[in-house]
Amino acid sequence: MAKTTVYVPRLKNLYKDQFVKELQSELELTNIHQVPKLEKIVVSVGTGKKKEDKRFQDLVANTITKITGQKPVARLAKKSIATFKIRAGMGAPVGHSVTLRGDRMYEFLDRLVNVSLPRVRDFHGVGAKGFDKSGNYNLGIVEQSIFPELNFEETQILHGLQVTFVIKNQDVSHSRALLEKFGIPFEKKGGKA
Repeated sequence: MAKTTVYVPRLKNLYKDQFVKELQSELELTNIHQVPKLEKIVVSVGTGKKKEDKRFQDLVANTITKITGQKPVARLAKKSIATFKIRAGMGAPVGHSVTLRGDRMYEFLDRLVNVSLPRVRDFHGVGAKGFDKSGNYNLGIVEQSIFPELNFEETQILHGLQVTFVIKNQDVSHSRALLEKFGIPFEKKGGKA
């Protein structure tokens, strides 16, 4: 019987075979289970002022589907805000989001770091201020046109997106060390990478 090979994403292999050991020694961790681990990536787009525009909603959903390979979930408002004419749970969605885990997560991260981010004009690295208290990292992307999965027609109406890296860790510095291993270029103190 012929042996079949199972495809494993490149970054997933690198993490298991190389990064875990390197991070354990660099961060001086005693237990291998203390090494930071990427749990999930959430890609989301808020529709804002165009929440009533059905064509824009479809465009956003299509963009996220093509970029991530997964159908997004429409998000309804959790709170009512009178100034923005938003009522909790009513009407049109105020955004779309996708949660990536496992192989899809590593594939998206690989494409983001090696294909999409280098296409950003005048790119000097991502900001280091995107970490929250839990050590998760938020990356804002100004326009979706940096993703090669989208054709010219799909980038005519520009919109931004938010990429959140949810990391199981002990410290914010551990999260940053993990993301640097995956190849995310943080800007240097002087402003240039």
